[in-house]
Amino acid sequence: MKRILTYGTFDLLHYGHIRLLQRAKAMGDYLVVALSTDEFNAEKGKKAYHTYETRKKMLEAIRYVDLVIPENSWEQKIHDVQEYHIDTVVMGGDWKGSDKFDYLKGYCELVFLDRTPGISTSQIKEDLGLQEAVGGVDQLPDEPDGAPGRDQKK
Repeated sequence: MKRILTYGTFDLLHYGHIRLLQRAKAMGDYLVVALSTDEFNAEKGKKAYHTYETRKKMLEAIRYVDLVIPENSWEQKIHDVQEYHIDTVVMGGDWKGSDKFDYLKGYCELVFLDRTPGISTSQIKEDLGLQEAVGGVDQLPDEPDGAPGRDQKK
């Protein structure tokens, strides 16, 4: 079984995210997604619109994703590769040309996939005026027909 691992925040889930996950899964049999926690995003100076738990639930609902684990630090990648017996780490094409992840080549294959042109979370946030959105503002109900959504009154 070939195991694939990718990393990301996956905030404001969009078609580009789905394409990345689909292409990553096509490279193997089992796809692990390391999802940036709210705390790690804060360390990186990033603010997610959706909380970690909400983003995790959305990713778990996608058929290409087999397992979602927390990404808590830059340094955990080798540990993740070893613990989950990863064959290939997939990173976004914007990291291509950087040597930031070269150290992984001694542990697994490293592949860079180009992002989907014309769509990005940053662009969506800018278009919606959400650049200063703060994580923790949303909650998904445990039941599909549970609590009202973000735009509905309670």
